[in-house]
Amino acid sequence: MALSQEQVVRTAVDLLAEAGLEALTLRRLATELGVSAPTLYWHVRNKRQLLDLMAEALVARAGHRSTATAHGQPWWDWLAERARLQFRALVSHRDAALVIAGNRPTDATLPDVEQVLGSLVTVGFPPAEALRIVLSIGNYVIGCAVEHQAEAARDDDPERDARLLEQAERLPNLRGAVAALHQPGPADDDAGFEYGLALLIAGVRANHAKLTHASQPALRG
Repeated sequence: MALSQEQVVRTAVDLLAEAGLEALTLRRLATELGVSAPTLYWHVRNKRQLLDLMAEALVARAGHRSTATAHGQPWWDWLAERARLQFRALVSHRDAALVIAGNRPTDATLPDVEQVLGSLVTVGFPPAEALRIVLSIGNYVIGCAVEHQAEAARDDDPERDARLLEQAERLPNLRGAVAALHQPGPADDDAGFEYGLALLIAGVRANHAKLTHASQPALRG
């Protein structure tokens, strides 16, 4: 069977999960596929294009992210749910956030991007504002995913943690903050992500309110 671009990308994503982004080279990918390195250039121009295609595949593996609101769904809930789905997809796959960072949409995904922007334009955002919203939320999600995986990869250091907590006890603002963040109750690893996402969505809604108000004709006395 002839090698296909889909097979190249699928193998690259699997290699990413096994060895991480640093170990993902075109030479090693060619070895995994059982072909010579030059053969890969029939399917991907360079590693940057490979990473863009991998980013598309990683998002697809997360399941469908709707490009438009469901019937009766508030547009801000739709934005938040898209962000949550991307975050979960990124943190569940090794180095996925590093692949997504800096990627560009492929030809195949441009219609989806157009529909996402159209969903925001429909509720009153100018196209440029809609694009900034999508990019800002996407950058937040990627940053949180990178931090999440970097924290998970840290070696435990109970002695250091205990020392920092002891020092924090002598600093009133830190003491109050740490106490509030460690209230008894079920642990929620996504609490920090959700807090920041809520701030972003609130800001987007505030901008929408300003746009809506500015577009209304002034009342004459």
